[in-house]
Amino acid sequence: MMLIIPFLLAIAGLVIILAIWIIAVYNGLIRLRNRVDEAWSDIDVQLKRRYDLIPNLVAAVKGYATHEANTLQKVVDARAAAMGAQSLSDKAEAENALSQTLKSLFAVTESYPDLKASQNFLQLQDDLKDTEDKIQAARRFYNANVRDFNTKIQVFPNNVIAGQLKFKKYDFFEIGNAQERENVAVKF
Repeated sequence: MMLIIPFLLAIAGLVIILAIWIIAVYNGLIRLRNRVDEAWSDIDVQLKRRYDLIPNLVAAVKGYATHEANTLQKVVDARAAAMGAQSLSDKAEAENALSQTLKSLFAVTESYPDLKASQNFLQLQDDLKDTEDKIQAARRFYNANVRDFNTKIQVFPNNVIAGQLKFKKYDFFEIGNAQERENVAVKF
């Protein structure tokens, strides 16, 4: 009888320690998942800013480059596709396509010296470049948080708890091929 009480206390102590550990792992996973969601929200804000700039940019170019309607339509279509993308991989692909069409738009503007000298156009170019830089920073922040979260759910023994609680890996927000890794050209 005297041996049973210490044994039961030891078992109770282990159960309490295990419960505290499970709670700590769960809370850590929730904290990291919330950071990933917050980081995605940062990307979303910057993408919205870019979407808002594009119609103004297209309107500024339209006045000077009326025979470049095909290029302008591609930019508008790429913007619409990016805004409508749902999954992370679709979003990344659409954003990469939008960046490519913006590059072609800026290439077209090289032929119009009056447009390149327009204060409105120059301001839009600066705003777009600033937004692209912020998107890049937000993407790095998001990917760092995804890395931390994915690592946490994949290491032992956390992977046991994460699997039981149905935590899933997040995908990185990546740029596609090497051509898409170039910055949007903003030339004056």
